[in-house]
Amino acid sequence: MKEKDDFIFGLRPVMEALEAGKTIDKIFLQNALQGQIYAELKATLAKHKIRANYVPIEKLNRFTRKNHQGVVAFISDVPFYNIENLLPQIFEEGRTPFLLMLDRLTDVRNFGAICRTAECVGIDAIIIPEKGGAPINSDAIKTSAGALYNIKICKEKNLAHTVDFLQQSGVKVFAATEKAENLIYAADFSGPTLIVMGNEETGISKEVLHHADEKIKLPIKGKTQSLNVSVACGAILYEAVRQKLAVSQF
Repeated sequence: MKEKDDFIFGLRPVMEALEAGKTIDKIFLQNALQGQIYAELKATLAKHKIRANYVPIEKLNRFTRKNHQGVVAFISDVPFYNIENLLPQIFEEGRTPFLLMLDRLTDVRNFGAICRTAECVGIDAIIIPEKGGAPINSDAIKTSAGALYNIKICKEKNLAHTVDFLQQSGVKVFAATEKAENLIYAADFSGPTLIVMGNEETGISKEVLHHADEKIKLPIKGKTQSLNVSVACGAILYEAVRQKLAVSQF
């Protein structure tokens, strides 16, 4: 019952995909769905620690007009990791963590382009939210020029809690925002670093911004007051790389 390469639908096919170890990017369930098979699906989701998005049937009908039975799941060829498991490995290997967080970035092409740059500069992992981010689908992989196959993606339930965990682990958190007073060139990226980029329209969420150690921005001299997020991210990442190279930590 597969309609295209990156999503499946139907109660049984989705459960079979989960049990077969397929990586679920996003799953959408119809509101107020009932029945024994639906209960089995919810139990399977709980077993695999996957959170569902509950939506009206109209949204599911936009994905497919076929008999979806109230469930549509988007499959990812890219495996997901947990930063709490990954960070100790980075330290144990004697490396200085170099991390990127994308807070509710929604445009799949921006996401893919950022992943391409992040892989080029040696980012250890990209952290994204479980809900509210761009889909990791064939378009994202294509835009990343395949870089998504070579970089670790961590999906986390609560980004603010993730920031707290990283800070307690010795990682300094830099939030990129136009509201910052300091330019990126005043920041010290030489140690364990997390750079946070926000949503294309609203920027970084208040919860994550509040927890950041430093707020940073790029200089804007022209009349246009903002850069595309993928361009801004690239500029910040390469300034961090420049500093890390200067102190031989890269």
